[in-house]
Amino acid sequence: MVRHLRAPCGPAAVLTVPLAVPLAMPLLIASLGGCGGDQAVPQAATTTRDSVRQQQNSPDPGGSAIPRNSWIRGFVAAMSPEEKVGQLFVPALSGRSEALSMIKHYHVGGFIYFPRNTRTPGQTARLSNALQDAARVPLLLGVDEEQGQVSRLPYLTAFPGNMALGASRRPEVARAAARITGTELRAVGINQNYAPVADVNVNPDNPVIGLRSFGSDPALTARMIAAAVDGYQAAGVAATAKHFPGHGDTATDSHTGLPVIEHSRRRWARLDAPPFAAAIAHQVDAIMTAHIVVPGLDRSGDPATLSAAVLTGLLRGRLGFQGVIITDSLSMAGPRVRYGPAEVPVRAVAAGADQLLMPPSLPLAYRAVLRAVHEGTISQARLNDAVSRIVRLKEIRGLFAGRRADPSAAEKIIGSPAHRAVARSTAEHAITLVENDGVLPLHGGKRIRVTGVESARVAAALRRQGVRVVHSARDADATVLTTLNAGTATASQVHGLRGRPVIVVALGRPYDLGHTRHAAAALATYSTGDAAVEALARVLTGKVRPTGKLPVAVSRTYPFGRGLSY
Repeated sequence: MVRHLRAPCGPAAVLTVPLAVPLAMPLLIASLGGCGGDQAVPQAATTTRDSVRQQQNSPDPGGSAIPRNSWIRGFVAAMSPEEKVGQLFVPALSGRSEALSMIKHYHVGGFIYFPRNTRTPGQTARLSNALQDAARVPLLLGVDEEQGQVSRLPYLTAFPGNMALGASRRPEVARAAARITGTELRAVGINQNYAPVADVNVNPDNPVIGLRSFGSDPALTARMIAAAVDGYQAAGVAATAKHFPGHGDTATDSHTGLPVIEHSRRRWARLDAPPFAAAIAHQVDAIMTAHIVVPGLDRSGDPATLSAAVLTGLLRGRLGFQGVIITDSLSMAGPRVRYGPAEVPVRAVAAGADQLLMPPSLPLAYRAVLRAVHEGTISQARLNDAVSRIVRLKEIRGLFAGRRADPSAAEKIIGSPAHRAVARSTAEHAITLVENDGVLPLHGGKRIRVTGVESARVAAALRRQGVRVVHSARDADATVLTTLNAGTATASQVHGLRGRPVIVVALGRPYDLGHTRHAAAALATYSTGDAAVEALARVLTGKVRPTGKLPVAVSRTYPFGRGLSY
């Protein structure tokens, strides 16, 4: 039988020292404005930050988040070096037996789930319980559940992604979506979400962020990030703002290469930093690093994940973040362009990272970090600080007080009618009308042809709203053309349909709407999900008035903030 370690005082005592955005960044503060989102986090699920400065082996030391009289110091001191190093790792797992082996041999601090681990709510809850039962120290069980484009749990209530939420311009919508998603995650034993995305997507050609971002405006993104953090953490799930210092202005995917972002320090403070500062002000539990090079912040050429100047100097020192820093997946190409798989995790910890996500080889990475600790490459102070932050996060999320999920309750909570109703409302708030020469809303008797991506689903949704859908262009009074990240090809598609009014609907990135010069109407849904398709049909027929506003500029055609209504 495994003896679980608990906080000696039972449930976590609540500290009351607030964390504020540092005054060391006047440019940043001026650009933030209001942060939005004021929902309180339940006392049982959270602890506010208490900063005690502690010297580390870095040029610009951050502060330790652990009070000097905390039980955590003794707890960590009693751990062996092998246990401490294990707490730094968050590997993926193929199945239960492999995970139990990693707990036994490497004392891992958590796992990341993927669809192969999350077939049904009951199965996921039982897996979470089995892993927690085997662990001496509670596990952080995380997932990339951003909703929209990046979703790992097929059975969750499906919300549109962040750009749709940004189009709503309503922080309360982002808060509600995060709270419901967090509630459903916690029901299956997942206690950390690698969301929300804090990147400001200013590059239309960005291959990796795009719809995952709330938009191209730092102030809007900051308001929405703050609300999402509040929502997740109100549900008892650790929120993780990503990808620091900002992945929104790149045309390279860090999964396959190492992007270089040419932002000066001043531009970074104005554009990229505000959402992270807002997340910190709302006491975000964790921040994930980006595998990007920003010469304006660190001239070494190292990616941010391996940069002490970025992680310890900027994130800890200048932004004052006292929570857990977790790397993006170390299996991605970005961090391994310059260094091997054994050197990358060592450099990441030395730079200031606390958790190491998905090393390509856990045995190799574990041995490398343990050896670095024994040799002094990673100091005992740095190791203890990282483990203390991890343990404190587990305390904040109540894992020392109880960590088991109820499989039968999970089946009832997830996908409830109340949750689905919020998802439908969220999708309706997002629909953005940017052009209309009077063809919308569709009036009774009009014959409509639907063509393009997901045309069958859109046609079925229109029929449910009473629209006469026809298959022949000759019989149609107007055509609905749906696109999905078609780019410049959108123009030729519109041109080929001339002769009848064309209504263009961008189901993915709204940048397609920059190529719709001859369209009679143009809209963006930001999603192909069921809720978005149904919302589109209700908007096209006038059952719902469009209220969304573009969260990004669409070429020179439609400016940021454009949004028409009926």
